[in-house]
Amino acid sequence: MKRVRFRDPAGSVRNGEWTGDGVVFADREYDLAEVDVLPPTDPSKIVCVGRNYALHAEELGSDVPDRPLLFLKTPNTLAAHGDTISLPPDKDRIEHEAELGVVIGQQCRNVAEADAEEVIAGYTCVNDLSNRDDQRREQNWVRGKAFDNAAPVGPVVATPDELPEDATVTTEVNGERRQHGSIEDMIFPVEELVAEITELVTLEAGDVIATGTPEGVAPLADGDTVEITVEGVGTLRNEIRVD
Repeated sequence: MKRVRFRDPAGSVRNGEWTGDGVVFADREYDLAEVDVLPPTDPSKIVCVGRNYALHAEELGSDVPDRPLLFLKTPNTLAAHGDTISLPPDKDRIEHEAELGVVIGQQCRNVAEADAEEVIAGYTCVNDLSNRDDQRREQNWVRGKAFDNAAPVGPVVATPDELPEDATVTTEVNGERRQHGSIEDMIFPVEELVAEITELVTLEAGDVIATGTPEGVAPLADGDTVEITVEGVGTLRNEIRVD
């Protein structure tokens, strides 16, 4: 099943089932043109994983980490499927990063790898937009990773049974493929990430783990259409505006 948060024509926020062409809530089906699709979860935080694909680390000229490299995106970074994303002006390189997002289903701490599936509500698509100009100049990456709308998420949360074990993660910009990888290539798999993060951090229901991106990151320009696809989940689509 694929669940979607949306605002109906009356302005009420609903949680419904995604059909591809529309959404269903309380036995009523809405056309997508009738509703505003919202981020499919309302996280207190997004825990991101850096350099979790070896070829991406190589293209950055960086070493593969010996433990998950973690950083945070705050709620101001959220954007939804279909939103137009305004990027910070006067930056040379703001790049797309297609990622599998893990949506947490319950408050949890000190979760063993073997128990990780019990706390996962489902999976979504994440675009970890990255401001390389400032990321390269700072250690905490606030300017580089936590600017407004730097984390488009969606369009749905797909239940775990929808995700293939070797699901592909891709980016297309204006119809041209830029990234293509498989979650099998992650250095630290989902279960290990859940265990590592919850050793120190309490995850809340709705929080998201962004699991890292395959190789092929590249800069975005004004007017671009970005499509992030996770096999079994769907496609997150956004337009880019540079003010």
